[in-house]
Amino acid sequence: MTCERTETLTEHDWQRSTFSGGGGNNCVEVAKAGDQVVLRESDAPAQVIVVGRVGLRALLVGIRAETLQSPLL
Repeated sequence: MTCERTETLTEHDWQRSTFSGGGGNNCVEVAKAGDQVVLRESDAPAQVIVVGRVGLRALLVGIRAETLQSPLL
């Protein structure tokens, strides 16, 4: 995964989870950029994470299985 700041990535059709309640700026948004997936927090839209489908799948599998370890530990 890479983190980057760029104005061009904010031009996507962002999708917000229905769990966010539709209001406020405290949710994760997702968009497709070619064969990459772009993620951002709605309260910091200029800061995005760009990841491939395989990387995103690995992240989601790790979250669901509760097997992720913090890189800071």
